[in-house]
Amino acid sequence: MEILAFGVTADERPLLERAFAGEHEARCLEVLLTEDTAPIAAGYEIVSSSVNADLNARVLNILADGGTRMIAQRSTGFNNIDLDVAARLGMTVGRVAYYSPYSVAEFAWTLAMAVNRRIVRASIRTRDFDFRLDGLMGRDMRGRTVGVLGTGKIGEAFTRIAHGFGMNLLGWDVAENPACTALGMKYVDKDELFASSDLISLHVPLLESTHHVIDAAALKAMRDDAILVNSSRGGLIDTEALVAELRAGRFSGIGLDVYEAEAGVFFLDKSLEAVEDDTLARLVTFPHVVVTSHQAYYTSDAVGQIIETTVRNVADYLAGRRSENTLVPGPA
Repeated sequence: MEILAFGVTADERPLLERAFAGEHEARCLEVLLTEDTAPIAAGYEIVSSSVNADLNARVLNILADGGTRMIAQRSTGFNNIDLDVAARLGMTVGRVAYYSPYSVAEFAWTLAMAVNRRIVRASIRTRDFDFRLDGLMGRDMRGRTVGVLGTGKIGEAFTRIAHGFGMNLLGWDVAENPACTALGMKYVDKDELFASSDLISLHVPLLESTHHVIDAAALKAMRDDAILVNSSRGGLIDTEALVAELRAGRFSGIGLDVYEAEAGVFFLDKSLEAVEDDTLARLVTFPHVVVTSHQAYYTSDAVGQIIETTVRNVADYLAGRRSENTLVPGPA
């Protein structure tokens, strides 16, 4: 059987093709799965999507009309899929419930240290043979306070690195993680975490209850010289409110690997097009803001695990099995 995979990067393609070689075959497309590209899937029973696919009701109906019966999403997040519609259409939907938490945790720290030590600005300067240190002063992390919003597997991995830096650890989650508590983490309410943290890192999923968890009020509660990092989901931050605070001269650094309106922008080359998103255009102009294109997960280890799990999800679907990765089981 041939599986059609959308949103496949050049680095991912050989891994995906090799993983499906043998009993199955993967046809890999660089284009993202959207309403415009969904007709390409006509005749394919199994379609694999990336995290920035748009699997709304219209897309799912197009896929179902073309004969698609299984969606194998190559990510942990699934807020881009209308699961209720998929269930009504009798489709099976699978995701990757787990992959290396270290990939995201380490990248979150990469962003934190990049903005703290002004690495991007310093690199641009030295490329122009400007070796001045003016404006490049950072600060030690040791002895300062980090607030970790969400202490699951990724949040725990981030906390372990923070512990290695010798930081004071604050956490917030619906349930405490004993591993984080053992490291000395103190669980507090969000307001105390915002007000007391020198560095805040977001590791909660995007749910109705967490949408804009960093809103205007939360931003105002943070220290003027705080560093904020988001490597989870863009919708956790009210970006317009963030830009307003940045315009007021607040915050020491912002590191964003995700953006709430990233669909149709991230993973694509927009360098020759006019920028239509005024908020994003303004955001990237701040010298102490670093924006990357949803690449925190993008290590050979994590991508390899994602692909291995996707192959298992396809095998489970064909065998009529369910697993922890099954979001919609399809017809019995």
